[in-house]
Amino acid sequence: MSRTITLSLIPLFLFSQIIVTPKPSSAQTANPASTKSICPAQIVSAVNSVIDRPQFGRSRWGILVQSLTSGQTLYARDAQKYFTPASNTKLLTTAAALQHLGANFRIRTSIYRQPDGNLVVIGKGDPSLSDTQLQALAKQLQQKGITQIKQLILDDSYIQGDIVNPTWQWEDIQSDYGAPVSSLILNDNVFSFNLLPKAVGQPLQITWKDSNEARQWTIVNQTVTVANNQPNYININRDLSGTILRIQGQLAANATPYLVTLPVTSPSYYFLRRFRTILAAEKINLGQTTVATIKQTQQEIAAVESPPLSQLLAETNINSNNLYAEALLRSLSVNQPNPKKQNTADIGLEILKTSLTKLGVDPTNYLLVDGSGLSRRNLISPAALVQTLQGIAKTPTASIFRASLPIAGKTGTLKNRFRNTSAEGIVQAKTGTLTGAISLSGYVNSPKYEPLAFSIIINQTEQPITIARQAIDEIVVLLTELQRC
Repeated sequence: MSRTITLSLIPLFLFSQIIVTPKPSSAQTANPASTKSICPAQIVSAVNSVIDRPQFGRSRWGILVQSLTSGQTLYARDAQKYFTPASNTKLLTTAAALQHLGANFRIRTSIYRQPDGNLVVIGKGDPSLSDTQLQALAKQLQQKGITQIKQLILDDSYIQGDIVNPTWQWEDIQSDYGAPVSSLILNDNVFSFNLLPKAVGQPLQITWKDSNEARQWTIVNQTVTVANNQPNYININRDLSGTILRIQGQLAANATPYLVTLPVTSPSYYFLRRFRTILAAEKINLGQTTVATIKQTQQEIAAVESPPLSQLLAETNINSNNLYAEALLRSLSVNQPNPKKQNTADIGLEILKTSLTKLGVDPTNYLLVDGSGLSRRNLISPAALVQTLQGIAKTPTASIFRASLPIAGKTGTLKNRFRNTSAEGIVQAKTGTLTGAISLSGYVNSPKYEPLAFSIIINQTEQPITIARQAIDEIVVLLTELQRC
């Protein structure tokens, strides 16, 4: 069974170094000790006993806990101040998308036939598009009797601006979780290959998922297979031009294959390569391909649509999918005039603010530059996050938003947290993690107390992520033990 490798990059002159290490099996996060029932009057001292520990003496905490029904504040610390929110940003993005676009919104990808017989593909940033949908498009063309395409034009002008946010860090844009966002997203805009051990002393074998992508790279293989049960480590140097991969390191002869996943460097041309292969499988011969902006389209002859927004939200929040969040931010600009070719993400951020203001979120309580939370220039207060949770809870689509959040001890990024505690199954919350910034915001559905909305953020901490998460989880368990006294 292949194991996905986590990538991190360190700039090194012309090259950036991708350090590839074996990803540990999904181990259950250490559970905070369950507490006895506590009264609301005791919650302040109980939470303070966690965050005032000496190990957090240099850390910044932002916390707000409020009743979802009455709005009463049970605990607050620096709730109005700005923090780096990490992926808690996705709560604002998805709430705005649900409010502005509606739960049934879908993203359409179309093929048009021009008067000269050429075909034009127009995408609108569907993050769920995969080879399966390309196959559906090819079959639709085949059913219309098309066996020869003289020229296929890819119009990637729907989404304007940078395909990666300019404020993201270097290691993020070189990792699969920082894949580029474009008008035509395919297979999450990533490619992958496996590294397999051979005989001891021999270089590792590289097997590609897609032979077309293998031809896009010059590979410098400086790996070696070592004896059974020896340490495994892989380093990948990827040059800034996106043409050379230097692979270094070793795998034990009895090691399982390692899956390495990297973002594509040119989404449009990656799409064209994949579509040519799929068309050929359907006996459709493709001639020339080009990327261009088409001012007028003619007859739509094939189309596929994304799942409804409700499902896109679930992927975004439950699995903390950055690509989906960035695509949804850009989808907010749908049907908005853009005569000056303004950055589509910027238009999305403007609509996001308008939508959240209608929900009752104070626009001075946050400052966003992206939709996913990868940027460290995002600033959000715990108050803004709680206001978002409270605002969306009062809408007809509240249950859809709730369903998009991980459930403690059950699903997504909370699957291995809160197990065997009083929080398991009754907390729905969005996680967030960057180096030095850890967050958790969501709902507590306590059987002994009224529903709560909470936001907990730690910034500027030197503590390991596991220690910070453990402290956050202890606080959340305290909230689940509340009872009326």
